[in-house]
Amino acid sequence: MTNPHDHPTALKDLQDSIYREKVLRARAMTKEERFIAGVELTNLVSLLNLAGAMNMIGTTDEQLGWAEAKRLRARLNHTRDHGMYVTNKQAS
Repeated sequence: MTNPHDHPTALKDLQDSIYREKVLRARAMTKEERFIAGVELTNLVSLLNLAGAMNMIGTTDEQLGWAEAKRLRARLNHTRDHGMYVTNKQAS
């Protein structure tokens, strides 16, 4: 396989191909398979959040890691609930 950066549209073509494969694979799944894939993805994200929190506070203790992840999640919820950040650019 050639380097996708060698041609201006090669990287976009590669990205489109990967996306197309993912869509076709998802469409071929049963409802049960999609549900299981969603649960597995949720579990993976939870473990990544734990690992990130543990890394931030420099610990290998999972209890401390979960406490930090909970604190960070509460902080994000607070900023969202109080309108401290927006997802759309405001008109000038």
